[in-house]
Parts: sequence; C-alpha cells; structure tokens
Amino acid sequence: MKTNHGDTETRRKSDELSVLSSAFTLRASVTPWFKSGYQMAMQHSPGFLKISTEAKAKVKECTVADVKARLAAGEKFALVDVREESEFAAGHAAGAMHISKGVMERDIEKLIPDPAAPIVLYCGGGYRSALAAVNLQQMGYTDVISMDGGWKAWNDAGMPVEK
Repeated sequence: MKTNHGDTETRRKSDELSVLSSAFTLRASVTPWFKSGYQMAMQHSPGFLKISTEAKAKVKECTVADVKARLAAGEKFALVDVREESEFAAGHAAGAMHISKGVMERDIEKLIPDPAAPIVLYCGGGYRSALAAVNLQQMGYTDVISMDGGWKAWNDAGMPVEK
C-alpha cells in the first residue's frame, strides 16, 4: 500500500498538538499550586516527613555547634551540601563540596572513594541529608553524619558562608 506523505505529516502534526495540549493541561493544574504560596522549604508532605523521620532514626546526627567544634579542632572531614545546584549556588557553608541528593549515589565513589572517610552531610533543614546518609550507609560508608537543622541552622548560627 502506498503511503501518502501528506497523511504522515498530518499525523505528526496531530501528535505534536497532543503533546503540547498535555503540557498545557499539566501546567494549568500545577501553576495555581505554585501561585497559592507553596514554599518548598516550609511545607513538607506527610509522606516525605514519614520517610525522613525513619531515616533520622537510622543515622547519626550532629548539630552546627558540633561541626563548628570539629572545624576548630582541625578535624579532617568532608562537609557535603546535598541541596540542589541552584540552592548551593545561592550560598553554602564555607568549604563545603556539592553533591546533590539526586546524584549522590552515582557520584560519591568518584568524589569520596574511601568508605571510611568522615562525611558530614547537610541540606536545607536536615531532612534530605538524613535520606542521603541512609543511602551512603547502604553503600558501605561507615562514618556518615547528617547535620540537623541544615543550611538554616548554619545561617542562624552565623557560620561562614560562600557564594
């Protein structure tokens, strides 16, 4: 059977319109959610809080004061910011390296190959870093700590920051 080029082109354009229509429908349903005052750092979903609480029970945590004391004592450890790239770029703890939670498991062994290396993770408030710490423990890292309070507590304590 001979295919008409015009029919193929019409189907392609129809498919493109369908995809665009779906994207606009999704955007229309999400946009009011953002416009309603949603703030990521302030409103954690119940499911996120549940798994974060479970993670916090499985990992060692420290405070900003603990990290400050370790730094003052000259202890060597990796201070790792697990927030998103845009959050890190807006400001981060002085001397911190960035490995976002989204790529932590993929990149950690290249950046910190020693599973016994001391690592302190932090995020915005201590939830994502606890989740990341659990995964690192599952990968065999034995000295991983999540900094409770995260970036907010770091700033509140007047600790040094970089941009």
